[in-house]
Amino acid sequence: MSILPPDIHASLTQLLQSLQSSDNIARSHAEEQLNNEWVHTRPDMLLMGLVEQMEGSGDATTRSFAAVMFRRMAARTRKDPGEETSIELFMILQKGERDAIQSKVLECLGKEQVAAVRNKVGDAVAEVARQCSDADEPWPEILGALFRASQSPEPGQRETAFRIFAATPDIIESQHEDGVLNAFGKGFKDDDVVVRLAAVEAFSSFFVSINKNAQKKYFKLIGDVLTVLPPLKASKDGDQLVRAFVALIELAETQPKMFRSNFHDLVVFCISVIQDKELDDPARQNAMELMATFADNHPGMCRKDESYTSEMVTQCLSLMTDVGADDDDAEDWNASEDLDIDESDMNHVAGEQCMDRLANKLGGQTLLPPTFNWLPQMMSSTSWRDRHAALMAISAISEGCHDLMVGELDKVLDLVIPALKDPHPRVRWAGCNALGQMSTDFATTMQEKYHSVVLPNILPVLEAPEPRVQSHAAAALVNFCEEAEQSVLEPYLDNLLSRLLTLLQSGKRFVQEQALSTIATVADSAEAAFSRYYDTLMPLLMNVLKEVHDKEYRLLRAKAMECATLIALAVGKDRMGDDATNLVQVLGSIQESITEADDPQSGYLLHCWGRMCRVLGVDFLPYLPGIIPPLMVLAEAKADIQLLEDEEQVAQIDGEEGWELVPLKGKFIGIRTSTLDDKHTAIELIFIYAQKLEGLFEPYVNDIMEKITIPGLAFFFHDPVRVASAKAIPQLLNSCKEAHGAQSPELAQLWAKTSEKVLEVLRTDATIETLAEMYECFYECCEVMGDNCLTDGNMKIFIDSVESVLKDYQQRVSGRAEESAEKDEGEEDTEDTIYAIEDDQTLLSDINKAFHTIAKHQRAMFLPHWEKLMPFYDSFVVAADPNERQWALCIFDDILEFCGPESWHYSPHILKPLADGVQDEEPSNRQAAAYGIGVAAQKGGQQWSEFVAASLPMLFQATKHAQSREDEHVFATENACASIAKILRFNGGHVPNSQDIVNHWVDTLPVVNDEEAAPYAYSFLVELIEKQNPAVARKPAKIFKDVVEALNAETLQGQTAQRTFAAVNTLLSQTGVDPNQALSTLSPELQQAVQKFNSR
Repeated sequence: MSILPPDIHASLTQLLQSLQSSDNIARSHAEEQLNNEWVHTRPDMLLMGLVEQMEGSGDATTRSFAAVMFRRMAARTRKDPGEETSIELFMILQKGERDAIQSKVLECLGKEQVAAVRNKVGDAVAEVARQCSDADEPWPEILGALFRASQSPEPGQRETAFRIFAATPDIIESQHEDGVLNAFGKGFKDDDVVVRLAAVEAFSSFFVSINKNAQKKYFKLIGDVLTVLPPLKASKDGDQLVRAFVALIELAETQPKMFRSNFHDLVVFCISVIQDKELDDPARQNAMELMATFADNHPGMCRKDESYTSEMVTQCLSLMTDVGADDDDAEDWNASEDLDIDESDMNHVAGEQCMDRLANKLGGQTLLPPTFNWLPQMMSSTSWRDRHAALMAISAISEGCHDLMVGELDKVLDLVIPALKDPHPRVRWAGCNALGQMSTDFATTMQEKYHSVVLPNILPVLEAPEPRVQSHAAAALVNFCEEAEQSVLEPYLDNLLSRLLTLLQSGKRFVQEQALSTIATVADSAEAAFSRYYDTLMPLLMNVLKEVHDKEYRLLRAKAMECATLIALAVGKDRMGDDATNLVQVLGSIQESITEADDPQSGYLLHCWGRMCRVLGVDFLPYLPGIIPPLMVLAEAKADIQLLEDEEQVAQIDGEEGWELVPLKGKFIGIRTSTLDDKHTAIELIFIYAQKLEGLFEPYVNDIMEKITIPGLAFFFHDPVRVASAKAIPQLLNSCKEAHGAQSPELAQLWAKTSEKVLEVLRTDATIETLAEMYECFYECCEVMGDNCLTDGNMKIFIDSVESVLKDYQQRVSGRAEESAEKDEGEEDTEDTIYAIEDDQTLLSDINKAFHTIAKHQRAMFLPHWEKLMPFYDSFVVAADPNERQWALCIFDDILEFCGPESWHYSPHILKPLADGVQDEEPSNRQAAAYGIGVAAQKGGQQWSEFVAASLPMLFQATKHAQSREDEHVFATENACASIAKILRFNGGHVPNSQDIVNHWVDTLPVVNDEEAAPYAYSFLVELIEKQNPAVARKPAKIFKDVVEALNAETLQGQTAQRTFAAVNTLLSQTGVDPNQALSTLSPELQQAVQKFNSR
């Protein structure tokens, strides 16, 4: 029975018909009418009317459309009349109105006989259920109705019930597990495979929505879940098979170990799907995706399976041969100039991506044997597709298998290099691709050891008859050259650049563009050695910039700008002469000519200005008035955000470049990332200008701080903007300081506003990665401002923020420990866990640096605030995690160094950690503790004398560690050496048998790695020489060598070096040692270091 009067239904029927009209004008008018006459004025009648249309219309199309419109309208947001916030339309209705609609939609669901319409009605029910769940508003009837429907004799009703469960899993989360287990168990065994599939999708949605402890209760269902797969494969229904795999992928991502007892059978089944060419490609690819998901989330289980790795490698390589269909001679491929065709849904790309994931997760030890069982025979195959696949496989696995492959590059290159002369162009292209990827993945090794193999073989490919091969060879050279030293490239520059210049004459614009990018990279790496090619290249580039104006050449001009400015950076201002001014003026003309938002020159131009600022320095200043205003426009850009309420809007945005979709309560938010990327780049350039121009940039500082960088700290839509703002702020402060002086009121006023905002972000930022950047911003600002820059209020806020961060950190550590306790033997940390640990370590490190800077500039004034966190220091310094122990030790070191005798007040907390730390097996902790003992001796005063003297045996023991001179341990060794010197120098009177200690100390030299420890050690050595101490008089040759080694390593520099070298020569003279004889005993490298030092 209808609740609404007939005239309302008549109006609504007419409206629905108009909304479906093919006439754009009529449809637009209907949409206006919908918003103005229904949504804003009578939403209750609209929603109830749509439900009654669902229930009462005799036309299935009308019922279906009414259900779709109901779901859309119910989810539409509108300002709540009594609040400032927006609320969804259904929740605006009165409680009684909502109850009536809820009752009606359930009636519709039970009565509807047409399957397609019933699914739409089910979507409407799910939307109402979601809103009730989000608002914590009970709807007790829904669960009973759905459980009854799941037991209905009608398969369509059973399917719809599970579809609704899948869309709104929260409504069943809190129910008794026996009821849930029973409902899903029956669903998985349903006679109708469509119902079984819906049950699997519902289970997956439900399972991932509950917590991990609750999930364990449902592990036993996985065997029944998997029974849905064989019938779907047998029916060759690719679409339904894809749906099943997508649901299983979600389960595998969440709890891979629940599949353990069924894993081998699942591997066998998925392999059979992947290799079944009668199935649709999406089904085969999703079977592979499920298998790759297990590698991502539980590599140990994959390694243990007897067939997983070999079968996956075989199937990946097989899919990778599915390339170039109907284009055997690559005629179509070579004729195409669209190099950015989206091939992400192609089999060969799926195979390549899967090989990459397997390599990164399983590692070379597991993946390389089965892979290289295939690659040699594929490379010798008569089929070009096999050879192409083998080369692309090498590209795909080189990063993940780096540690093993780097020692076998000779053999790998023996496979790759011949491909550069292959008769088939796509194989030559793949050979270039492999070399380019290897040049990145094995950077420095490829360049230093194999340049004589790579470059002579790839340079001729630049003259290939196919433009696409030419272009890709040039692209591979970018990868090689950007990691190459000038000395490696210099012998090849003539040959390389002459061929690239030839490519600039190509008839294909994409070849010219790539040639310019490669020349730019070569210039960047060759630096000054590029100077001799300047006179040839710069006129060509200037000609392109001045003369080529057609729209289709915009990217070519952009590449020419990039190339010209990188050459400018390489050769410098003096070499450029008047060209520097001319280039800047041309760039200015181009900037003025840009009128379209999609002009690629805009983005390139931003970076070009930054390079020219670095080239010209203060000479760039006159151009800022023309550059800063458009830069400010980009940097001030607001976030372009759209709430997308229906599928059409989502599809439209998803198809456009430069947008990101973020799911939110059944809808999507669209964020225009292209605008935010430009904003980020603009702020990065502000950093460059402030850094390079310092005080000369001051006229722009206040405006930028107020409108861009300080607001940018809280720009939560785009983390790169926040990070760039955080990096720019200290430089902008420094510009003000350089212009007005450290004590100026202008700087004080700017700092007062800035410190307040930076500290506010420290208190409110919950994102670990960006929070670390905010702490870095804070301590760099303090470094700029100098002594006593913080008020008591500032320090209190800082300590409060750190306290909150450390509490959150401890909770994360505790959570990871619980997860670790539940792992199987041999189960590895997930990638997310590894990244989370790294992020936490970075955060602790930046907090540590903030403590260091504050202690350095506030000294004892910091102590009353600092001591509030003592429970954390005490906890961390005895933690099992060596990083936590190091964190606390470094903080104690700062208090000792900068608070001097006042640090003794905290000695009960510091003494034992230092003593234990200098005996720690972790070398970084021995280093920190040794350093702390040294600064206690140097700056702690008499109160610390007894402790530091008693620490000498432990310090000597640290210098005698079994690995004391290895890279990982040598800094601990050298810090112990320097600290012994500090104790003897500043507390020698408290050291019994000090001459014996000095005798032993001489043997702890040299200090050739730690530039901070070396001056203390060698200054003390000079004192011993000047006092003619017998410890040095007995070992003049050793002392001479120790000093020369420090000179060679450049840990001894400046006046300390001069004084030490003079003293050691005096020592040789006093002990009757011939300096030339002493020199002759040294290695040629050390002899050369002495000659170089004497020639200064």
